[in-house]
Amino acid sequence: MSDTGTRDATTTDRTDPELADELVATVRDWVRRDVVPVASDYEHEDRFPEPLVAQMRAFGLFGSKVPEEYGGLGLDTVTYARLMEELAYGWMSLAGVLNTHTILVTLLVRHGTAEQKARLLPVMASGEVRGAFSLSEPDAGSDAAAIRCKATPDGDEYILDGTKMWVTNGERAGLVALAARTPEGITCFVVEKDPGPGFGGIATSKTIGKLGYKGIETVEMTYTGHRVPASAVLGGEEGRGRGLRHVLGALEVGRVNIAARAVGVARAALDAAMRYAHERETFGVPIHNHQAIQFKLADMATRVEASRLLTRSAAEKLDAGDRADVEAGMAKLFASETALEVSTEAMRIHGGYGYTTEFAVERYYRDAPLMIIGEGTNEIQRMVIARGLLRRWAEAPGAVGP
Repeated sequence: MSDTGTRDATTTDRTDPELADELVATVRDWVRRDVVPVASDYEHEDRFPEPLVAQMRAFGLFGSKVPEEYGGLGLDTVTYARLMEELAYGWMSLAGVLNTHTILVTLLVRHGTAEQKARLLPVMASGEVRGAFSLSEPDAGSDAAAIRCKATPDGDEYILDGTKMWVTNGERAGLVALAARTPEGITCFVVEKDPGPGFGGIATSKTIGKLGYKGIETVEMTYTGHRVPASAVLGGEEGRGRGLRHVLGALEVGRVNIAARAVGVARAALDAAMRYAHERETFGVPIHNHQAIQFKLADMATRVEASRLLTRSAAEKLDAGDRADVEAGMAKLFASETALEVSTEAMRIHGGYGYTTEFAVERYYRDAPLMIIGEGTNEIQRMVIARGLLRRWAEAPGAVGP
């Protein structure tokens, strides 16, 4: 993003509505037919869903945000968000496989050199090479400017040293967007590696155990004297020292992904609660006849719809080429809190059954907190939203909305 609040990249063309609807419907049908029946099995085993990811490749989803000239689908952000919602409805981790990949795609599309785009975007569009995103460190999470990972210039190369935490897709990825400190400031590197636990001076830990968000690896990555060419700097010479700005701008797309995921999980929890409310009887009638249950369902459905609209608003802002820090932050904040609240209410409607692994609501309940923490905690989102609103007021008093 530029300092004036406009984007460095060209505005995204709107996806043909019929094509968008057809693609979303295809993915929705696949999710209900092939994902929903097996999601809990993969999740409880914490097993990477290779066949499901292969089908996502066949659909072209890894190229969702890659421009058509590089072999991608070139979808607008609104359509991308709809697809993430459908994937998360079946299993939230599937949308996570695509999130860091798409963040790296966004960085390349907006800021990559012509050579970087021509060489890397086609293989990312096909899913042949997957992307990871590496910003957080053991002592630098919300405070991204405090990162210590360094890139020391050495002739036509940089030497990378440091440790990164919470790297989703870090082991299977062949490309990593890495934020590191250089003499000019924080610089973003596109690090190429072979998929696996080790490559050159890069080592990855075993998968970090998590409450939810299973089936997809989250690792610690350590760089020890790892050499990369100067051409690995995102944007080439002009990209030096501009990495934090580039990364934070790309995170707006990541936050739309998180918001859409949250909508998908919340919608799945609502559907499960509605289905159970029709099947379960107490005092001789289905429990949906009881006002206490009706009030819960009404509030749940209202929050899901509001979350979807906020997510769409943020996506439309990005598609217009505008700065969307406020809108993306609002969508992520509200939708993630909704996912946690709705999954909790779904569990309560199920009663004791909701606490068992027999029903998927326990998975929704464990997956929901990830969206509250991922791509910046909701406490950070409130700061981002407030600062954005104050900036807009300073620029045009009385006009802080879209």
